[in-house]
Amino acid sequence: MLPRTRPRSLEDLIVQVAIIRPGPIVGKAVNPYVRNRQRRLRNPRAPIRYDHPALEPVLRETLGVVLYQEQVLEVAMALAGFTAGQAESLRRAMSRKRSREAMTRFWVQFREGAMARGASSEVAKEVFKKLLGFAAYGFPKSHSAAFAVLAYQSAWLRRYYPAEFTCALFNNQPMGFYPPHVLVNDAKRHGVRILPPDVNRSRARCGVEGRAVRIGFGHVTGIGEEAALAVEREREARGPYRSLADFVRRAPLAREAVENLVVVGAFDDFGLSRREALWQLGLFVPPRRVGRQGVAEASGKQLPLALPVGQDMVALRPMTAWEQMSADYETLGLSPHYHPLGLLRPHLPPEVVTTVDLEDLPDGITIQLAGLVVCRQRPGTAKGITFLLLEDERGLVNVIVFPDLYAEQRLLVRSEPFLVVEGRLQRREGTINVVATRLRTLEEAHRTFLPPPELPAQERGPHHVDGKPDRALAPAAHDFY
Repeated sequence: MLPRTRPRSLEDLIVQVAIIRPGPIVGKAVNPYVRNRQRRLRNPRAPIRYDHPALEPVLRETLGVVLYQEQVLEVAMALAGFTAGQAESLRRAMSRKRSREAMTRFWVQFREGAMARGASSEVAKEVFKKLLGFAAYGFPKSHSAAFAVLAYQSAWLRRYYPAEFTCALFNNQPMGFYPPHVLVNDAKRHGVRILPPDVNRSRARCGVEGRAVRIGFGHVTGIGEEAALAVEREREARGPYRSLADFVRRAPLAREAVENLVVVGAFDDFGLSRREALWQLGLFVPPRRVGRQGVAEASGKQLPLALPVGQDMVALRPMTAWEQMSADYETLGLSPHYHPLGLLRPHLPPEVVTTVDLEDLPDGITIQLAGLVVCRQRPGTAKGITFLLLEDERGLVNVIVFPDLYAEQRLLVRSEPFLVVEGRLQRREGTINVVATRLRTLEEAHRTFLPPPELPAQERGPHHVDGKPDRALAPAAHDFY
């Protein structure tokens, strides 16, 4: 919508918030507004067509269409001569889906009032239909204005303070439309580094380090707010943690919480690989009863470590990139360094394009695109169309699934995390969509690759089988059904 209408002021942004509500869509206001807006962008004095001249003062700011709840009342008063009380009764009857008799009574009154002011019965009927479609699902202007100010402020902060903005979003999860792993990848595409937890650098909450965001202890599974604060206070009181063993002695965490810190790299600076650190942790951490929020209730006292003996010295290979990413997603819900499609890209055939490639491809071309489904929407106003938001390592793209394909491949559309989409590229006024004609799981598509890619044995982990991602790895998409 924004590339088509190009807002230039706060008033324009208020319109953008209101126009994506179901009310303007059902009331058939979207396309007329866009056409009028584009006409005005080309010629600021271009005339706007109103259903009746009496509506011009009411609908001038929205270019001839009803976008705000207040306009329902104003249209009824301007065109049909309703009093303020009668107009409010009409709005309530529409929004509460009153009986047919009540609506018929208002229609007769509306038509007679409009005809008394020179409008034809056809014009009165058309305007009344638009109000009926709009009234139940529209925003008041004040609500739209509040959203518009917030959107502008958010866009300004994201542009000029991207690290601080990303950090604030992380520290206020769960919230918003996009899950944390999508925010991570967007931040990285805009020059913000995402740093993993570190026992001597992280705080309880996420923090900013220059143009980077450091993940806080509280984002690690098994470490609640109380435990995260305790780890931070202990470091402030007695100095940095000097080793894994020193951390275990001083930090009031259960073993499972420490293991989660190990697998996401919080102890990497101590010179041990993550597998070696997990092995050592198993040698000297005594059993502890876990209390609330990951805090160990029985603190005990760490015994001195004996010198290692032969059976304690085990050569362990480092975790692969895929295994590190899997651990990140399972423990943090995001990966600071990797995206599944980025690691799989070398094993995909060249005809599977990236989201960045779409910018240079012509309209109407058939393409294949692989990605992680991060959002599913099937709004009631879309006539059965389903919208998927697909993410690869380079960006995001909207995938449009029409009802016939949805009926044929409903299970994939609704539940599959990794998809290969074959479809037609659609370019419309600065926006790019993919109209799907066929959907496949990444595993199914993998079987058709010629020649089939094989990863070396050492690159295969518990979540990486024959170059294919495990469904359990993917975070859940946001579903809006």
